[in-house]
Amino acid sequence: MAQAIRIHEHGGPEVLRLEAVTVGDPGPGELRLRQTAIGLNFIDVYQRIGLYPTTLPSGLGREAAGVVEAVGPRVEGFAPGDRVAYVLATSGAYSDVRLLPAERVLKLPDTVSDRDAATSLLKGLTAHALLRRTYKVRKGDWIVVHAAAGGVGMILVQWARHLGARVIGVVGSEQKAGQVRELGAEHVLVGAEDLAARVRALTRGKGVAAVYDSVGKDTFMPSLDCLQPLGVMVTFGNASGPVPAIAPLELARRGSLFLTRPILFDYIKKTADLRKAAAELFAVLGSGIVKVHIGQTYRLADIAAAHADLEARRTTGSTVILP
Repeated sequence: MAQAIRIHEHGGPEVLRLEAVTVGDPGPGELRLRQTAIGLNFIDVYQRIGLYPTTLPSGLGREAAGVVEAVGPRVEGFAPGDRVAYVLATSGAYSDVRLLPAERVLKLPDTVSDRDAATSLLKGLTAHALLRRTYKVRKGDWIVVHAAAGGVGMILVQWARHLGARVIGVVGSEQKAGQVRELGAEHVLVGAEDLAARVRALTRGKGVAAVYDSVGKDTFMPSLDCLQPLGVMVTFGNASGPVPAIAPLELARRGSLFLTRPILFDYIKKTADLRKAAAELFAVLGSGIVKVHIGQTYRLADIAAAHADLEARRTTGSTVILP
C-alpha cells in the first residue's frame, strides 16, 4: 500500500493525517511515479486552513520529483527508470506513489538533483514568471524583494542579479540578512518599518521599478510607496494575511502604478509554456547561476511539524519532504 497525507477538515497542522491509499496502474496518458522528494510551499498552508477553498477530503502538495515506475497507454517519451519532476495546479504531492498526467511531467537533466527539483519547481517557475513575464526585469532596474530569505525570495534575488537588476531584499532578522547578502542583494533591510523612506534613500529618491511581495497585508501599502511612477506592484502571497481592498485612485496618485496578483498556473497552463519555462529554470539551476538552499528536511510522517515551522517563519530557503 502507498501512503499519502490527507485532510478531512480545515484547520491547523493537527488536521494532517498520514493514510494508506491504493495506487493502481497508469491509464491512458498517465505515468506512475515513485516519489523521492516533495516540496513544501505556503500554498499548501493556504489550502489546509481553507483560504484557498478545496473539496474535502483532500490531499496536499503541488510539486515533487521521483522515478517513473510504469507508463500507461498512449504515452510517448517516457520509460520506467526516468528521473522526472512536476508541479500541478491540483493537490496530492504529499505521497510516496501516485499517478500523474504525462503531459505535465518534466524529465530532469543530470545537472539537477531530485531534491533541488522537488523544492524549486513551484518556486523557480514562479520566479521565472515574475521576472520574465509579470514584470520583465531589465539591466539596471531597482527592485524590492520581500521575504528574500524564503524559498521564492532566494531564487528571485539570484536570478534578478543575473539579469542585471539592483536588488533590495527585505528580511525578518539579521541572520537572514547575511544569507541574502551572500546571494548578491545590493542592500538588505531587516524589517519593513519605514520601508518606503529607506528604499527611497537607497535609490536617491527615485523609487523602484517593481516590488515582489509575498508577505501580503502587512507590507502592501508601504510597498506601493516604494515604487517609481509607472512602477509595478506584484503581490503574490499572503503570509501575513490577504491584502485589503484598494481604491484604484491610490494607484493613480502614486504615479499611475500597475498592480497585479499573478498565479503561476495561469502562466504555465499550456504544456509548451510549462516546458519552455522549465528549460530556462533547469538551465540556471544546472549552471549554478541559481543555487537552491534547502534549509531543512522532514519525513512525510512529520509533515505537521513542517507546516508549523513554515507558518512561524522558522524555516529558511526551501524545505524538502522525504517519503
